[in-house]
Amino acid sequence: MEQSVPAVRSLPVCRRICYAVGHFLNDLCASMWFTYLLVYLHAVLGFQSSYAGVMLLIGQIADGVCTPLVGYGSDRRPGSLRHGKRKSWHALGTVCVLLTFPFIFIPCLACTATTPQWIQILYYSPFIIIFQFGWAATQISHLSLIPELVSSECAKVELTAYRYAFTVVANITVYGVAWLLFHFQAHVDSAITDNLGPGDIPLFRMLAFIMLGIGTLFSLIFHIGTKEKKSGTVRENRLLTSSPLQEPLPGPVFEWKNWLKEPSFYQVAFLYMCTRLTVNLSQAYVSLYLTNSLMLPKNFIAIIPLVMYISGFMSSLIMKPLSKLVGISATYLVGLLLVFGFAIWVIVDKNLGANGIYGAAVLLGAGSAIILVMSLSMTASLIGEQTQSGAFVYGLMSFTDKVANGVGVVLIQSIRPCSTEACCPDCVWFYRDVMATVTGGVGLAAAACLCTLFSWPIRMRKYQGLHTCP
Repeated sequence: MEQSVPAVRSLPVCRRICYAVGHFLNDLCASMWFTYLLVYLHAVLGFQSSYAGVMLLIGQIADGVCTPLVGYGSDRRPGSLRHGKRKSWHALGTVCVLLTFPFIFIPCLACTATTPQWIQILYYSPFIIIFQFGWAATQISHLSLIPELVSSECAKVELTAYRYAFTVVANITVYGVAWLLFHFQAHVDSAITDNLGPGDIPLFRMLAFIMLGIGTLFSLIFHIGTKEKKSGTVRENRLLTSSPLQEPLPGPVFEWKNWLKEPSFYQVAFLYMCTRLTVNLSQAYVSLYLTNSLMLPKNFIAIIPLVMYISGFMSSLIMKPLSKLVGISATYLVGLLLVFGFAIWVIVDKNLGANGIYGAAVLLGAGSAIILVMSLSMTASLIGEQTQSGAFVYGLMSFTDKVANGVGVVLIQSIRPCSTEACCPDCVWFYRDVMATVTGGVGLAAAACLCTLFSWPIRMRKYQGLHTCP
């Protein structure tokens, strides 16, 4: 017997789809969390800007701490019952999300009108922490399956694109249902205004419950249709019977500490963090930008994100052929240029309104989709055949992005001119500057990191396990 790599792994289309929908519940909840939490706390519940930022920071820190721990545990712990180790963690995370997420978009059940807001933060914190643990467990276990289910770089890019396509569908679902709820609300109750307020509490509550129902269905499809290979020990996974179709394994098995010695790990981690900052912060502040800076009716907080994700879905259809033609890094650069186009547009066009915002939204949506998928593909390329420690890699990278997002939100909230939900004249263009900074400014940092990848491509000093597209 000798060390050898497994034969090429691939999936039929139906199995790819079953895998891709496994993150649908997470995507639905994340869409509401990033797009609507701040505006819900500000305009609906009346939280001060600093308190709203603290609540989001609690969630991001909890998620950031949980992701590497879940990744480490997912790599080490065996599966339970008939599930492999990845699907076992996925099931645990799904249950945690289902039990806690609704309470985040329901007013404090034990509070009155005179209850201090810091008391309400204490009430919400356990629900947020457990939700974020569940979200992290689902995310890391789902991502870690990619290099286990398929082996070639093309297949990893394609499976990541499938996954992101359903992420886009999830976001479209959230914004589509939100638009319908706003539409029906306006026809049922003529007293409801175009501005957000306490009267919109039932709408957000209903939206949360609908998303959980849809997400549960797709999670069942994932668990039924995705077959995870039962995991054994590291030696059992790597020592296979010699075969003419197999090639000797060119390097040792990586443990978590080996990753910390690889320069490429830090390159990809920094780029992933910048990508997530751009995508998540722009998503978190687009609603406030639309309502406070552009003074658009509240139904636009459903329409414009919907346009963004439809353009993102369309761009996901060209990612595989484009990345095969010019490479992953060059495709990332294309997406980054689209994001820069959005940042320049919102700064230069002083009269951007209900019509012009659609074009800007298309640029941001398509660019965000491309850079996110390509950064995930780079991570899968980095892991290569070292799937036994893949969850740790995803977990540590997610840790940096979660904490960075949380700190970013708190900093933005702390410099907001007004501390209450009311919007003063100084706030009008504050959120425009925020949108330009988190796309253009963070995008420049991503571009600098991308330059290092062009000069020093992803390669492991101790392990060469990367494959090229046929």
